[in-house]
Amino acid sequence: MCGIVGIVDAGGVSYPLYYALYALQHRGQESAGAATFDGTTLYKQKTGGLVSEIFDESVLDSLKGTTGIGHVRYPTTGENIPENIQPFSFEFRGESIAIAHNGTLTNTQEIHDRYEGQGQIFCTTTDSELIANVIADELRISNSMEDAVLRCMHDLQGSYSVVLLHAETLYAFRDPLGIRPLCIGKTDQGYIVASESVAVDALNGTFLRDVQPGELIRIDRDGMTCTQIAKASHHAHCIFEYIYFARADSVIDGRAVYDVRWNVGRKLYEENPVEADLVSAVPDSGIAHAIGFSHRSEIQYLEALIKNRYMGRTFIMPTQKAREIAVRIKLNPVKRHVRDKSIVLVDDSIVRGTTSRRIIDLIMEAGATAVHMRIGSPPIKYPCYLGVDMPTRTELIASDKENEAVMSAIGAASLHHISLKALIEAIGIDEEDLCTGCITGVYPLPIGCEKCSPRVIDFVSGTYQSDLEGF
Repeated sequence: MCGIVGIVDAGGVSYPLYYALYALQHRGQESAGAATFDGTTLYKQKTGGLVSEIFDESVLDSLKGTTGIGHVRYPTTGENIPENIQPFSFEFRGESIAIAHNGTLTNTQEIHDRYEGQGQIFCTTTDSELIANVIADELRISNSMEDAVLRCMHDLQGSYSVVLLHAETLYAFRDPLGIRPLCIGKTDQGYIVASESVAVDALNGTFLRDVQPGELIRIDRDGMTCTQIAKASHHAHCIFEYIYFARADSVIDGRAVYDVRWNVGRKLYEENPVEADLVSAVPDSGIAHAIGFSHRSEIQYLEALIKNRYMGRTFIMPTQKAREIAVRIKLNPVKRHVRDKSIVLVDDSIVRGTTSRRIIDLIMEAGATAVHMRIGSPPIKYPCYLGVDMPTRTELIASDKENEAVMSAIGAASLHHISLKALIEAIGIDEEDLCTGCITGVYPLPIGCEKCSPRVIDFVSGTYQSDLEGF
Protein backbone atom coordinates (compact mmCIF):
# COMPACT_ATOMS: atom_id res chain seq x y z
CA MET A 1 0.00 0.00 0.00
CA CYS A 2 3.09 2.24 -0.12
CA GLY A 3 3.99 5.29 1.90
CA ILE A 4 4.33 8.81 0.55
CA VAL A 5 5.59 12.07 1.99
CA GLY A 6 5.98 15.64 0.79
CA ILE A 7 7.84 18.34 2.71
CA VAL A 8 8.45 22.08 2.37
CA ASP A 9 11.11 23.14 4.87
CA ALA A 10 13.20 26.28 4.83
CA GLY A 11 16.09 24.43 6.48
CA GLY A 12 16.34 21.80 3.72
CA VAL A 13 14.31 18.68 3.09
CA SER A 14 16.70 15.77 2.56
CA TYR A 15 17.09 14.75 6.20
CA PRO A 16 13.41 15.38 7.07
CA LEU A 17 12.44 13.21 4.08
CA TYR A 18 14.75 10.46 5.33
CA TYR A 19 13.29 10.48 8.83
CA ALA A 20 9.73 10.57 7.51
CA LEU A 21 10.32 7.68 5.10
CA TYR A 22 11.97 5.72 7.89
CA ALA A 23 8.79 6.19 9.95
CA LEU A 24 6.73 4.91 6.99
CA GLN A 25 8.97 1.90 6.23
CA HIS A 26 6.24 -0.50 7.43
CA ARG A 27 4.13 0.55 4.43
CA GLY A 28 6.62 -0.76 1.88
CA GLN A 29 9.96 -2.56 1.87
CA GLU A 30 10.69 -3.25 -1.78
CA SER A 31 12.20 0.11 -2.75
CA ALA A 32 12.39 3.75 -1.74
CA GLY A 33 13.16 7.07 -3.33
CA ALA A 34 13.19 10.84 -2.94
CA ALA A 35 13.21 13.89 -5.20
CA THR A 36 14.10 17.44 -4.13
CA PHE A 37 14.24 20.84 -5.85
CA ASP A 38 16.49 23.79 -5.02
CA GLY A 39 14.98 26.39 -7.36
CA THR A 40 17.07 25.33 -10.33
CA THR A 41 17.71 21.59 -10.33
CA LEU A 42 15.66 18.48 -9.51
CA TYR A 43 17.76 16.01 -7.49
CA LYS A 44 16.78 12.33 -7.27
CA GLN A 45 17.77 9.14 -5.51
CA LYS A 46 15.80 5.88 -5.74
CA THR A 47 16.63 2.19 -5.79
CA GLY A 48 15.57 -1.15 -4.40
CA GLY A 49 15.95 -1.84 -0.70
CA LEU A 50 15.16 -0.32 2.67
CA VAL A 51 15.38 3.37 3.49
CA SER A 52 18.45 2.85 5.69
CA GLU A 53 20.21 1.01 2.86
CA ILE A 54 19.50 3.63 0.20
CA PHE A 55 20.18 6.93 1.93
CA ASP A 56 23.52 7.59 3.61
CA GLU A 57 25.01 10.94 4.59
CA SER A 58 26.59 11.58 1.20
CA VAL A 59 23.33 10.84 -0.62
CA LEU A 60 21.32 13.06 1.71
CA ASP A 61 23.81 15.90 1.33
CA SER A 62 23.39 15.64 -2.45
CA LEU A 63 19.59 16.02 -2.26
CA LYS A 64 19.53 19.81 -2.14
CA GLY A 65 16.57 22.10 -1.83
CA THR A 66 13.71 23.16 0.41
CA THR A 67 10.93 21.18 -1.29
CA GLY A 68 10.82 17.42 -1.81
CA ILE A 69 8.79 14.25 -1.95
CA GLY A 70 9.52 10.61 -1.07
CA HIS A 71 8.08 7.14 -1.47
CA VAL A 72 8.43 3.62 -0.05
CA ARG A 73 7.01 0.95 -2.33
CA TYR A 74 4.75 -2.00 -1.67
CA PRO A 75 3.93 -3.48 -5.08
CA THR A 76 0.33 -4.18 -6.07
CA THR A 77 0.33 -2.86 -9.63
CA GLY A 78 3.43 -3.14 -11.79
CA GLU A 79 6.43 -5.43 -11.88
CA ASN A 80 9.42 -5.42 -9.56
CA ILE A 81 11.68 -3.57 -11.98
CA PRO A 82 13.85 -0.45 -11.48
CA GLU A 83 11.64 1.62 -13.78
CA ASN A 84 8.73 1.26 -11.35
CA ILE A 85 10.54 2.76 -8.37
CA GLN A 86 9.09 6.11 -7.34
CA PRO A 87 9.07 9.10 -7.32
CA PHE A 88 8.68 9.48 -11.07
CA SER A 89 10.12 12.66 -12.57
CA PHE A 90 9.88 14.42 -15.91
CA GLU A 91 10.25 17.80 -17.57
CA PHE A 92 7.20 19.66 -18.83
CA ARG A 93 7.44 23.03 -20.57
CA GLY A 94 10.84 23.61 -19.07
CA GLU A 95 9.76 22.87 -15.50
CA SER A 96 10.63 19.88 -13.35
CA ILE A 97 7.81 17.68 -12.01
CA ALA A 98 8.06 14.67 -9.68
CA ILE A 99 5.20 12.52 -8.45
CA ALA A 100 4.65 9.75 -5.89
CA HIS A 101 1.44 7.76 -5.47
CA ASN A 102 -0.10 5.44 -2.91
CA GLY A 103 -3.04 3.37 -4.13
CA THR A 104 -4.32 1.29 -7.01
CA LEU A 105 -6.41 2.41 -9.98
CA THR A 106 -9.16 0.13 -11.26
CA ASN A 107 -9.45 1.63 -14.77
CA THR A 108 -5.75 1.41 -15.57
CA GLN A 109 -6.15 -0.36 -18.89
CA GLU A 110 -8.73 2.10 -20.17
CA ILE A 111 -6.51 5.11 -19.46
CA HIS A 112 -3.40 3.34 -20.76
CA ASP A 113 -5.11 2.48 -24.04
CA ARG A 114 -6.38 6.05 -24.44
CA TYR A 115 -2.94 7.61 -24.16
CA GLU A 116 -1.20 4.86 -26.10
CA GLY A 117 -3.70 5.50 -28.89
CA GLN A 118 -2.54 9.12 -28.89
CA GLY A 119 1.08 8.01 -29.33
CA GLN A 120 2.15 8.21 -25.69
CA ILE A 121 5.17 6.06 -24.81
CA PHE A 122 5.23 4.51 -21.33
CA CYS A 123 8.39 3.96 -19.31
CA THR A 124 6.89 1.88 -16.47
CA THR A 125 4.16 -0.69 -15.85
CA THR A 126 2.58 1.12 -12.90
CA ASP A 127 -0.67 3.03 -12.65
CA SER A 128 1.25 5.92 -11.05
CA GLU A 129 2.67 6.88 -14.43
CA LEU A 130 -0.88 7.17 -15.74
CA ILE A 131 -1.67 9.79 -13.12
CA ALA A 132 1.34 11.79 -14.32
CA ASN A 133 0.03 11.53 -17.88
CA VAL A 134 -3.41 12.81 -16.92
CA ILE A 135 -1.86 15.76 -15.06
CA ALA A 136 0.55 16.66 -17.88
CA ASP A 137 -2.22 16.41 -20.47
CA GLU A 138 -4.41 18.88 -18.57
CA LEU A 139 -1.51 21.23 -17.82
CA ARG A 140 -0.90 21.31 -21.58
CA ILE A 141 -4.43 22.66 -22.04
CA SER A 142 -5.10 24.85 -19.01
CA ASN A 143 -1.72 25.36 -17.30
CA SER A 144 -3.62 25.04 -14.01
CA MET A 145 -2.75 22.40 -11.39
CA GLU A 146 -6.22 22.78 -9.89
CA ASP A 147 -7.73 21.88 -13.26
CA ALA A 148 -5.27 18.99 -13.61
CA VAL A 149 -6.33 17.53 -10.27
CA LEU A 150 -9.99 18.07 -11.17
CA ARG A 151 -9.30 16.11 -14.36
CA CYS A 152 -7.70 13.34 -12.29
CA MET A 153 -10.75 13.08 -10.09
CA HIS A 154 -12.98 12.94 -13.17
CA ASP A 155 -10.90 10.33 -15.00
CA LEU A 156 -9.33 8.12 -12.34
CA GLN A 157 -11.20 5.30 -10.64
CA GLY A 158 -9.78 3.54 -7.61
CA SER A 159 -7.60 4.63 -4.72
CA TYR A 160 -4.98 7.34 -4.84
CA SER A 161 -3.20 9.64 -2.47
CA VAL A 162 -0.61 11.67 -4.35
CA VAL A 163 2.24 14.08 -3.59
CA LEU A 164 3.56 16.11 -6.49
CA LEU A 165 6.54 18.44 -6.77
CA HIS A 166 6.09 21.17 -9.40
CA ALA A 167 9.19 23.37 -9.34
CA GLU A 168 9.29 24.71 -5.75
CA THR A 169 5.62 24.07 -5.01
CA LEU A 170 4.32 20.95 -3.27
CA TYR A 171 0.87 19.63 -4.15
CA ALA A 172 -0.97 16.78 -2.45
CA PHE A 173 -4.39 15.33 -3.14
CA ARG A 174 -6.57 12.42 -2.13
CA ASP A 175 -9.26 10.53 -4.03
CA PRO A 176 -12.88 11.61 -3.34
CA LEU A 177 -13.62 8.43 -1.38
CA GLY A 178 -10.57 8.81 0.88
CA ILE A 179 -9.60 5.17 0.47
CA ARG A 180 -5.90 5.66 1.16
CA PRO A 181 -4.81 7.84 4.11
CA LEU A 182 -3.08 11.21 3.93
CA CYS A 183 -2.48 13.85 6.61
CA ILE A 184 -0.94 17.30 7.14
CA GLY A 185 1.55 18.40 9.78
CA LYS A 186 3.40 21.57 10.78
CA THR A 187 7.15 21.57 11.45
CA ASP A 188 9.41 24.27 12.85
CA GLN A 189 10.28 25.63 9.42
CA GLY A 190 7.57 24.29 7.15
CA TYR A 191 4.92 21.69 6.49
CA ILE A 192 4.66 17.98 5.82
CA VAL A 193 2.05 15.85 4.04
CA ALA A 194 2.35 12.11 4.64
CA SER A 195 0.51 8.81 4.57
CA GLU A 196 0.48 8.57 8.37
CA SER A 197 0.86 10.90 11.33
CA VAL A 198 3.91 8.95 12.57
CA ALA A 199 5.92 10.70 9.85
CA VAL A 200 4.93 14.03 11.40
CA ASP A 201 5.93 12.72 14.83
CA ALA A 202 9.33 11.67 13.47
CA LEU A 203 10.06 15.34 12.66
CA ASN A 204 8.78 16.49 16.06
CA GLY A 205 6.03 18.25 14.14
CA THR A 206 2.44 19.06 15.03
CA PHE A 207 -0.27 16.91 13.50
CA LEU A 208 -2.87 19.29 12.03
CA ARG A 209 -5.51 17.16 10.35
CA ASP A 210 -6.23 14.60 7.67
CA VAL A 211 -6.35 15.70 4.06
CA GLN A 212 -10.03 15.59 3.21
CA PRO A 213 -11.16 13.16 0.52
CA GLY A 214 -11.27 15.04 -2.78
CA GLU A 215 -9.08 17.86 -1.44
CA LEU A 216 -6.05 19.48 -3.06
CA ILE A 217 -3.32 20.92 -0.82
CA ARG A 218 -0.85 23.47 -2.20
CA ILE A 219 2.22 24.41 -0.14
CA ASP A 220 4.98 26.85 -1.00
CA ARG A 221 7.14 29.37 0.86
CA ASP A 222 4.09 31.63 1.30
CA GLY A 223 2.00 29.03 3.14
CA MET A 224 -0.77 26.59 2.32
CA THR A 225 -3.92 26.79 0.26
CA CYS A 226 -6.61 24.11 0.39
CA THR A 227 -9.09 23.46 -2.42
CA GLN A 228 -12.03 21.08 -2.24
CA ILE A 229 -12.09 19.62 -5.74
CA ALA A 230 -14.66 16.87 -5.32
CA LYS A 231 -17.09 15.59 -2.71
CA ALA A 232 -18.55 12.08 -2.49
CA SER A 233 -21.90 11.15 -0.98
CA HIS A 234 -20.02 8.83 1.38
CA HIS A 235 -16.38 8.00 1.97
CA ALA A 236 -14.68 4.60 1.80
CA HIS A 237 -11.75 4.60 4.22
CA CYS A 238 -9.85 1.31 3.99
CA ILE A 239 -10.82 -0.85 6.97
CA PHE A 240 -7.56 -2.81 6.65
CA GLU A 241 -5.60 0.27 7.73
CA TYR A 242 -7.14 -0.09 11.19
CA ILE A 243 -6.86 -3.88 11.19
CA TYR A 244 -3.24 -4.22 10.14
CA PHE A 245 -1.48 -1.81 7.87
CA ALA A 246 -1.14 1.45 9.78
CA ARG A 247 1.32 1.75 12.63
CA ALA A 248 -0.43 1.48 15.98
CA ASP A 249 0.73 4.95 17.02
CA SER A 250 -0.79 6.63 13.96
CA VAL A 251 -3.98 8.63 13.73
CA ILE A 252 -5.96 7.66 10.62
CA ASP A 253 -8.99 9.75 9.62
CA GLY A 254 -9.43 11.05 13.12
CA ARG A 255 -9.08 7.70 14.88
CA ALA A 256 -6.12 6.65 17.03
CA VAL A 257 -5.18 3.24 15.61
CA TYR A 258 -3.92 1.89 18.95
CA ASP A 259 -7.23 2.73 20.65
CA VAL A 260 -9.17 1.06 17.85
CA ARG A 261 -7.16 -2.15 18.20
CA TRP A 262 -7.37 -2.09 22.02
CA ASN A 263 -11.16 -1.81 21.76
CA VAL A 264 -11.20 -4.66 19.24
CA GLY A 265 -9.40 -6.85 21.79
CA ARG A 266 -11.99 -6.06 24.45
CA LYS A 267 -14.82 -6.87 22.08
CA LEU A 268 -13.15 -10.14 21.06
CA TYR A 269 -13.41 -11.36 24.65
CA GLU A 270 -16.97 -10.09 25.05
CA GLU A 271 -18.06 -11.93 21.90
CA ASN A 272 -16.27 -15.19 22.67
CA PRO A 273 -14.89 -15.64 26.21
CA VAL A 274 -12.36 -18.41 26.81
CA GLU A 275 -10.50 -19.74 29.84
CA ALA A 276 -6.72 -19.82 29.48
CA ASP A 277 -3.49 -19.33 31.40
CA LEU A 278 -2.24 -16.34 29.48
CA VAL A 279 -2.96 -13.95 26.64
CA SER A 280 -0.28 -13.24 24.07
CA ALA A 281 0.04 -11.50 20.73
CA VAL A 282 1.48 -12.16 17.33
CA PRO A 283 3.84 -9.17 17.29
CA ASP A 284 3.70 -6.40 16.40
CA SER A 285 0.30 -5.68 14.86
CA GLY A 286 -1.53 -7.98 17.30
CA ILE A 287 -0.15 -6.42 20.49
CA ALA A 288 -2.76 -3.71 21.06
CA HIS A 289 -5.54 -6.23 20.37
CA ALA A 290 -4.05 -8.68 22.89
CA ILE A 291 -3.65 -6.07 25.62
CA GLY A 292 -7.28 -5.07 25.20
CA PHE A 293 -8.32 -8.72 25.40
CA SER A 294 -6.22 -9.23 28.54
CA HIS A 295 -7.63 -6.12 30.20
CA ARG A 296 -11.22 -7.18 29.57
CA SER A 297 -10.73 -10.87 30.43
CA GLU A 298 -8.37 -10.28 33.39
CA ILE A 299 -6.15 -13.05 31.99
CA GLN A 300 -2.46 -12.22 32.34
CA TYR A 301 -0.76 -10.76 29.26
CA LEU A 302 2.64 -12.31 28.63
CA GLU A 303 4.80 -12.53 25.55
CA ALA A 304 4.79 -16.01 24.05
CA LEU A 305 6.67 -14.88 20.95
CA ILE A 306 9.65 -12.58 20.55
CA LYS A 307 10.09 -10.82 17.26
CA ASN A 308 13.41 -10.44 15.48
CA ARG A 309 13.38 -6.66 15.01
CA TYR A 310 15.60 -6.91 11.95
CA MET A 311 12.92 -8.72 9.98
CA GLY A 312 10.30 -6.93 7.92
CA ARG A 313 6.60 -7.60 7.63
CA THR A 314 5.99 -11.09 6.25
CA PHE A 315 2.56 -10.21 4.88
CA ILE A 316 4.07 -7.80 2.35
CA MET A 317 6.87 -10.08 1.20
CA PRO A 318 6.62 -10.77 -2.53
CA THR A 319 6.13 -14.58 -2.53
CA GLN A 320 4.38 -17.15 -0.35
CA LYS A 321 7.60 -19.16 -0.01
CA ALA A 322 9.44 -16.11 1.31
CA ARG A 323 6.65 -15.46 3.81
CA GLU A 324 6.76 -19.04 5.12
CA ILE A 325 10.54 -19.17 5.53
CA ALA A 326 10.51 -15.80 7.25
CA VAL A 327 8.12 -16.87 10.03
CA ARG A 328 10.62 -19.02 11.94
CA ILE A 329 13.38 -16.44 11.53
CA LYS A 330 11.08 -13.62 12.54
CA LEU A 331 9.37 -15.16 15.60
CA ASN A 332 10.80 -17.28 18.40
CA PRO A 333 8.71 -18.75 21.24
CA VAL A 334 9.53 -18.00 24.87
CA LYS A 335 9.49 -21.62 26.02
CA ARG A 336 9.34 -20.88 29.75
CA HIS A 337 6.22 -18.78 29.20
CA VAL A 338 4.31 -21.28 27.09
CA ARG A 339 5.32 -24.67 28.46
CA ASP A 340 2.29 -26.49 29.92
CA LYS A 341 0.11 -23.42 29.36
CA SER A 342 -3.10 -22.84 27.44
CA ILE A 343 -2.72 -19.65 25.47
CA VAL A 344 -5.04 -17.12 23.87
CA LEU A 345 -3.05 -15.95 20.85
CA VAL A 346 -4.38 -12.71 19.35
CA ASP A 347 -3.58 -11.63 15.81
CA ASP A 348 -4.89 -8.88 13.58
CA SER A 349 -6.08 -11.09 10.70
CA ILE A 350 -5.79 -14.41 8.92
CA VAL A 351 -5.28 -13.98 5.20
CA ARG A 352 -3.70 -17.05 3.66
CA GLY A 353 -3.55 -19.14 6.85
CA THR A 354 -0.09 -20.59 6.33
CA THR A 355 1.58 -18.09 8.67
CA SER A 356 -0.96 -18.77 11.42
CA ARG A 357 -0.37 -22.51 11.07
CA ARG A 358 3.39 -22.12 11.40
CA ILE A 359 3.07 -19.82 14.42
CA ILE A 360 0.75 -22.23 16.23
CA ASP A 361 3.13 -25.09 15.41
CA LEU A 362 6.01 -23.09 16.93
CA ILE A 363 4.12 -22.53 20.17
CA MET A 364 2.87 -26.12 20.44
CA GLU A 365 6.38 -27.44 19.80
CA ALA A 366 7.55 -25.22 22.66
CA GLY A 367 5.24 -27.11 25.03
CA ALA A 368 1.90 -25.28 25.06
CA THR A 369 -1.17 -27.41 25.82
CA ALA A 370 -3.53 -25.44 23.59
CA VAL A 371 -3.61 -22.31 21.42
CA HIS A 372 -6.92 -20.44 21.15
CA MET A 373 -6.78 -18.00 18.23
CA ARG A 374 -8.63 -14.70 18.46
CA ILE A 375 -8.57 -12.52 15.36
CA GLY A 376 -9.07 -8.76 15.23
CA SER A 377 -10.81 -8.80 11.85
CA PRO A 378 -13.75 -10.69 10.39
CA PRO A 379 -12.81 -13.48 7.96
CA ILE A 380 -11.09 -12.06 4.87
CA LYS A 381 -13.13 -13.66 2.08
CA TYR A 382 -12.78 -11.41 -0.94
CA PRO A 383 -9.86 -9.94 -2.91
CA CYS A 384 -8.84 -6.30 -2.61
CA TYR A 385 -8.71 -4.30 -5.83
CA LEU A 386 -7.74 -1.04 -4.16
CA GLY A 387 -4.23 -1.48 -2.82
CA VAL A 388 -3.77 -4.53 -0.57
CA ASP A 389 -1.96 -7.57 -1.96
CA MET A 390 -4.88 -10.04 -1.87
CA PRO A 391 -5.61 -10.35 -5.57
CA THR A 392 -7.32 -13.74 -5.84
CA ARG A 393 -9.85 -15.65 -3.75
CA THR A 394 -7.82 -18.84 -4.02
CA GLU A 395 -5.19 -17.26 -1.74
CA LEU A 396 -7.73 -16.48 0.99
CA ILE A 397 -8.26 -19.37 3.39
CA ALA A 398 -11.68 -18.12 4.50
CA SER A 399 -13.02 -17.65 0.97
CA ASP A 400 -14.25 -21.24 0.75
CA LYS A 401 -13.92 -22.51 4.34
CA GLU A 402 -16.17 -22.09 7.35
CA ASN A 403 -14.75 -21.32 10.79
CA GLU A 404 -14.34 -24.97 11.85
CA ALA A 405 -12.42 -25.81 8.69
CA VAL A 406 -10.08 -22.83 9.10
CA MET A 407 -9.55 -23.75 12.77
CA SER A 408 -8.58 -27.27 11.76
CA ALA A 409 -6.32 -26.05 8.96
CA ILE A 410 -4.28 -23.81 11.25
CA GLY A 411 -4.24 -26.25 14.17
CA ALA A 412 -5.99 -24.03 16.74
CA ALA A 413 -7.93 -25.37 19.74
CA SER A 414 -10.56 -22.72 19.05
CA LEU A 415 -10.95 -19.80 16.65
CA HIS A 416 -13.00 -16.64 16.76
CA HIS A 417 -12.97 -13.65 14.43
CA ILE A 418 -14.46 -10.37 15.59
CA SER A 419 -17.81 -9.60 13.98
CA LEU A 420 -18.02 -6.79 11.43
CA LYS A 421 -20.50 -4.97 13.66
CA ALA A 422 -18.12 -5.01 16.63
CA LEU A 423 -15.16 -3.98 14.46
CA ILE A 424 -17.05 -0.98 13.10
CA GLU A 425 -18.07 0.00 16.63
CA ALA A 426 -14.42 -0.18 17.71
CA ILE A 427 -13.34 2.06 14.82
CA GLY A 428 -16.11 4.57 15.45
CA ILE A 429 -16.78 5.40 11.79
CA ASP A 430 -20.10 4.73 10.08
CA GLU A 431 -20.06 1.57 7.98
CA GLU A 432 -21.09 3.51 4.87
CA ASP A 433 -17.85 5.53 5.19
CA LEU A 434 -15.61 2.44 5.25
CA CYS A 435 -14.47 0.15 2.46
CA THR A 436 -15.24 -3.39 3.66
CA GLY A 437 -14.82 -5.07 0.29
CA CYS A 438 -12.31 -7.68 1.50
CA ILE A 439 -14.82 -8.78 4.16
CA THR A 440 -18.22 -8.33 2.51
CA GLY A 441 -17.48 -8.37 -1.22
CA VAL A 442 -19.29 -5.02 -1.46
CA TYR A 443 -16.98 -2.41 -2.97
CA PRO A 444 -17.34 1.37 -3.15
CA LEU A 445 -16.65 1.29 -6.90
CA PRO A 446 -18.02 -0.90 -9.70
CA ILE A 447 -15.25 -3.51 -9.91
CA GLY A 448 -15.57 -6.48 -12.26
CA CYS A 449 -18.59 -8.64 -11.51
CA GLU A 450 -18.44 -8.13 -7.74
CA LYS A 451 -21.18 -6.46 -5.77
CA CYS A 452 -20.75 -2.74 -5.41
CA SER A 453 -22.23 0.20 -3.60
CA PRO A 454 -20.91 3.12 -5.67
CA ARG A 455 -20.66 6.55 -4.08
CA VAL A 456 -21.98 9.63 -5.92
CA ILE A 457 -19.23 12.19 -6.54
CA ASP A 458 -19.87 15.91 -7.09
CA PHE A 459 -17.15 18.14 -8.48
CA VAL A 460 -16.84 21.53 -6.85
CA SER A 461 -14.55 24.55 -6.89
CA GLY A 462 -14.01 25.72 -3.36
CA THR A 463 -10.61 27.32 -2.83
CA TYR A 464 -10.06 28.66 0.67
CA GLN A 465 -7.10 29.75 2.73
CA SER A 466 -6.57 27.26 5.51
CA ASP A 467 -7.43 28.48 8.99
CA LEU A 468 -5.00 26.04 10.57
CA GLU A 469 -2.60 27.36 13.16
CA GLY A 470 0.55 28.83 11.67
CA PHE A 471 -0.84 30.02 8.36
